[in-house]
Amino acid sequence: MSSDDRPGTGAGPERHVGLAQDLAGRTDEQLVELLLARPDLATPPPTSTAVLAQRALAGPSISLAAEDLDLLAAAVIEQAITATTDAAHRTILAPTSAKAIVSALDGRADKDEIRERIALLRGRALLWGPDSALETGSHTPSALSTRAMHLGGPLSTMTLSEIADILAGLSERERELIETLATGSALGRTRDAAPDADPARPVPHLISLGLLARVDDQTVELPPVLGQLLRGEKPAEPRDLRAPALVPADTTRKFKAADVEAAAGGEALELLRHLTDTVEVLGRSPALVLRAGGLGVREMRRLAKATGIDIVRQGFVIELLAGARLIDNGFPDPPIDSGETAWTPTVTADQWLHQPPERRWYAIADAWMTLPRRPWQIGEDSAEGSAIPSLAGDLYDVQAPVERRMLLNALATGTPGVSVDVDSLARLIGWRHPRWQRRMSRRLIDATLDEAQSLGLVAHGALTAAGRAILADPATQNGDPEKAVSTIMGRALPDPIDFFLTQADLTVTAPGPLTPELSAELALVADLESGGAASVYRVTDSTVRRALDTGRTGTELTGFFTAHSKTPVPQSLEYLIDDVARRHGQLRVGVASAFIRCEDPTTLAAVLASPVSETLALRALAPTVAISQASLKTVLDELRAAGFAPAGEDSSGDLVDLRERGARVPALRAVRRSPRRPVASPEQMTTVVARMRTQDAAVSAVPSGSAGNSVRAGGGEPATALLQLAMRVGRKVRIGYVDAHGSASRHIVVPRLVGAGQLVVTEDDGLSDQHYALHRITSVELIED
Repeated sequence: MSSDDRPGTGAGPERHVGLAQDLAGRTDEQLVELLLARPDLATPPPTSTAVLAQRALAGPSISLAAEDLDLLAAAVIEQAITATTDAAHRTILAPTSAKAIVSALDGRADKDEIRERIALLRGRALLWGPDSALETGSHTPSALSTRAMHLGGPLSTMTLSEIADILAGLSERERELIETLATGSALGRTRDAAPDADPARPVPHLISLGLLARVDDQTVELPPVLGQLLRGEKPAEPRDLRAPALVPADTTRKFKAADVEAAAGGEALELLRHLTDTVEVLGRSPALVLRAGGLGVREMRRLAKATGIDIVRQGFVIELLAGARLIDNGFPDPPIDSGETAWTPTVTADQWLHQPPERRWYAIADAWMTLPRRPWQIGEDSAEGSAIPSLAGDLYDVQAPVERRMLLNALATGTPGVSVDVDSLARLIGWRHPRWQRRMSRRLIDATLDEAQSLGLVAHGALTAAGRAILADPATQNGDPEKAVSTIMGRALPDPIDFFLTQADLTVTAPGPLTPELSAELALVADLESGGAASVYRVTDSTVRRALDTGRTGTELTGFFTAHSKTPVPQSLEYLIDDVARRHGQLRVGVASAFIRCEDPTTLAAVLASPVSETLALRALAPTVAISQASLKTVLDELRAAGFAPAGEDSSGDLVDLRERGARVPALRAVRRSPRRPVASPEQMTTVVARMRTQDAAVSAVPSGSAGNSVRAGGGEPATALLQLAMRVGRKVRIGYVDAHGSASRHIVVPRLVGAGQLVVTEDDGLSDQHYALHRITSVELIED
């Protein structure tokens, strides 16, 4: 047998076609598609297809190119690697064929889908060559999520029940070993991984059973499907490489699409209420920043008590507000007593509070989609063993937005309005993104779904219309995703109502979301007891007094309830308002620094006789007037604390609203990082391909026959003279050039002007008025036409 007939020697015209040669033979459109699929190859722009091939064969670039490959594509890569390399996958032996790959995977997936994956991998330059001689590079294993070849390994021929039977027969030591790999890293170091190790020892025995894969003589790896079984997950059958279908959830109640949207609207309204309450509480009392950053447990408990929100949800709300830059840490204005930095609403929060509900919701939902943090990990143990606080650096994870989008995109493949079984969702995510299988654990999926449900992106186990819209390409939304998504959520939100129901027990029930104006007025005269689709408020002495402090009168409050209550206003509520109004405002506080006046001398005498008189240093000017050097706010607060009911007035004697806006800090510009990769335009990639073609032509051009007079190396006067000669006779030349960044390249040009230190040319690609500095030209060579 001749050397040309031996495998791996490159016999025949279709053997061992290099990637550079393959890329050079592709059309411009195919190269543009390659660069769009692997944009890292175009940064910086490659000077030739040879350089492009070198980049495409690099391990890091291959790993990046495989991020969105599914399980079937990974199986095709494994088969190509196994067929073209030795057992250690280090030496390229011979090409394989598309037919051989299809045959090896036949029965595990549809043949047409296998051929589609081969075409996809060829388009991404992970495979190349004709169908009869497919080749791959030595770094192609970087495209896989594992070190060993598991998709074609021993477990790939077994069923889950057969694997479970093998697990049941393991010894305690063997079981302990593989469970350790299942809960930690799948790779393990051992002295028993070599082929000649004692077969009676646990590791060689597990390798022989297919429960461990040998990576090298000192490393073994646990197959992913086995790890899933040991962690209690429900993987797909290892032999099946087809895309798993989403299975409807096994629920006793079936929901309609309208039910899903209604639930989403209710969740969105409840979240907006919690966000608003948190902003108001932090405005009144900013939360101190921990020395290590974040929001401490004590401050979180205080905040949760003030807002009435569960502490777990409170942490989620805080993370959303910080992600949307509605709160930030800094020195509040006005400053707090401690003079320290604190988590405080930003000035942007005031704008947000006055926007329509759907716009406020979109700002929060968009912040969550791009939030590089995991709020659901609040309270878990950190690396130091302490509980992770809210807003801490331990929650930072740049991949969190990518994981959310992966999960929601997989959920979007289900039927709208149909609840999805979470186990089937996990299997689909694992099939679509095998490199993310260990990261996308069942716990992460459950926690992310809970957060999405709190936002109204998911309801009853199904993706909502707003959830689908927020995943859409902005190009399909006329470049205004905020308007498109907000409009859809606006339809899901219940229509606001302008009435409520008053009860004899001094409670007020709102059977739906109130209009903003009515909600603000009711919140002034009543405290919210329970929120939701139907909110319940309670009227008390202090709430009525709070409304009177803003300048309302008892008659106005009674008229307010009469105008908006669908039920008759109970006498108990009227009596309460009349009683508080009769006692309210008998003391009048003004600015002197502050003065106190009272129409009833007896009441003022009681004030002067109380301990608060000494605290405020009150001095009587008349039976009905006293003054103090304390500020107006201090006088009001101290009198109220002493049991009196003063009201503030201005210089004309009218009651004034003295409620505080709350502390604020400046709003920093939010820097949002999209989970999508930056997308280059086809026009940009077309320009890159045109430059590569020019360089390829310059490299392959044939020099002029009179070599002695056609080549000038080193630049200088000889090179300039040759350029002037070529300009006079209209000849093409190949120039070597080094740009300002030190990058060397060659170009075929037709000189048009030589002078003033510049060479002005028309390049071979038809682009005109290209300028080259003469001192950067390293060589000039006449080219045959």
